[in-house]
Amino acid sequence: MLESLVYQFEVTMRVLNLVTSPDAEFFRLQVDAIRRHGIEQTTLGVADTLQHTKDEMDSRSVLDYLRFYSEALPHAVKGYDLVHANYGLTAPPALTQPYVPVVLTLWGSDLFGPFGKLSRWCARFADAVIVMSREMADALEVDCHVIPHGVDLQVFRPFPQRQARKVIGWEPSMKHVLFPYPKLSRVKDYPRALQITEAARECVDGPVKLQSVYGVPHERMPLYMNAADALLLTSRREGSPNSVKEAMACNLPVVATDVGDVHERLRDVDPSHVRRTDAGLVDALVDVLERGPVSDGRAAIRPLSVEAMGTRIRDVYRSVLGTRLARAPIRAP
Repeated sequence: MLESLVYQFEVTMRVLNLVTSPDAEFFRLQVDAIRRHGIEQTTLGVADTLQHTKDEMDSRSVLDYLRFYSEALPHAVKGYDLVHANYGLTAPPALTQPYVPVVLTLWGSDLFGPFGKLSRWCARFADAVIVMSREMADALEVDCHVIPHGVDLQVFRPFPQRQARKVIGWEPSMKHVLFPYPKLSRVKDYPRALQITEAARECVDGPVKLQSVYGVPHERMPLYMNAADALLLTSRREGSPNSVKEAMACNLPVVATDVGDVHERLRDVDPSHVRRTDAGLVDALVDVLERGPVSDGRAAIRPLSVEAMGTRIRDVYRSVLGTRLARAPIRAP
């Protein structure tokens, strides 16, 4: 009986998404993947107030969130079966309404950044919590589903480096190190990436250039990843960085700091390295640049496809609704 009721919810389920960045490509992929399971979704996002070159925490004011909370709360009682709060700062209005269950997804900076205490507190009251990495799950005192953002393997795929460089205009005889983040982001730490690249340049034959690429259409990023010789991630903290997974899908070697789930993702990928110190990052980048521009990362990333992510989130929804049905079959109007 319970399974049949859950099946009915799967077919007719209506979900309200609360999110800080509705235009973020990884979130749009998530919405599309869940919609393909027949789940109807409405998204309510926090309005952007400053330029995208600032850190996510700095790009919205307290007033923006107060407006968002006052707008989100009435939405949650308009016939939805479930509220999905994406990012810790969207959780308070989701948890304030008493009518429908809440799934909370934490992205990384909301747990390890300045608002970590709020995210931990909200996680205690959500019906289910989704995190990007095992590191994040270990940092919480509640059971979690580890479901990293998926990669579109049809868009991010390998193709010839020479062709990619010709399209985007990169010098074909130069070693190119890709830094796909804003230069002004403190978390991504462009100055450290520049320092690492300059030190590696002294140890490699031929010219080496750090390429900061940010703000280009997402569908063009595979061009840059296939044109590059390595992706360099120097972040101070991460959850499950999409750029690393997308680089793996393109067979682009990665050199990264030990943040989020990067070590787990790159454990069996060759050549790619995870290092903690500047000296280690320099040695790793030199190794990658000397060995060539192709890794075997695509095989390792296949289990994290967008389709697999959508199925796992759908299953979390089903589990939450099934538990609520078992406890109280009649939902408040």
